[in-house]
Amino acid sequence: MQGKVFLVGSGPGDISNLTMRAYQLLTQAEVLIYDALVDSQFLELVAETCLKLNVGKRGGQPSMKQPEIDRLLVEHCQQGKRVVRLKSGDPFIFGRTTSEIQALKSAGCAYEVVPGLSSALAAPLFANIPLTDPVLSRGFTVVTAHEPDRLNWQALAQLETIVVLMGGKHLPLIVEQLHHQGKSEETPIAIIRWAGHPDQEIWTSTLSEILSRVNPQTLSPCVIVIGEVVRLRSFL
Repeated sequence: MQGKVFLVGSGPGDISNLTMRAYQLLTQAEVLIYDALVDSQFLELVAETCLKLNVGKRGGQPSMKQPEIDRLLVEHCQQGKRVVRLKSGDPFIFGRTTSEIQALKSAGCAYEVVPGLSSALAAPLFANIPLTDPVLSRGFTVVTAHEPDRLNWQALAQLETIVVLMGGKHLPLIVEQLHHQGKSEETPIAIIRWAGHPDQEIWTSTLSEILSRVNPQTLSPCVIVIGEVVRLRSFL
């Protein structure tokens, strides 16, 4: 029997944001390899006989190394198993899916990528913040602050709306860099923690005041929105 790996996005937050396709695949999975940010309710969808492997991938916490995850996917696929690799959000938005696909292709394993709702789009919506507006925001950019020193802060400071993923513990650096590049200290900022989850928390402030309102070390997982559109939250 030929195995197959499904690289599945679980969406943000709880199980209600799961697509129908992802739901179907979870109920049929023989092996589930999942990230730490996945809601525990997802584990209840798989069969009792399904092998469940938690590989971590939460910022600041111990996680399995990516080559080992790649090896697990290939190994179980070659055993003829139906494998679901469950990731938070969307697999192609900072999901390190390329490495897994390369490993599967090299081993001749069948695979399919199943999209999920990205927190970059959903978190602002849960916070009643539109990323675009005819006047305030004619576009937006999404970046990861996983390696903040590699970002072009000069270019980012010129944009109307910025969405930052994995930026909680780097919030002081984000504020400092934007200010240094000429972004107004009065620019609104919103932080959405555990977006779409029952424990969701939202803070809104300005670049000059946000650090006095939150502790960066306790914000993960969060989505940060910077721009005038944050002011629309009170209206929407």
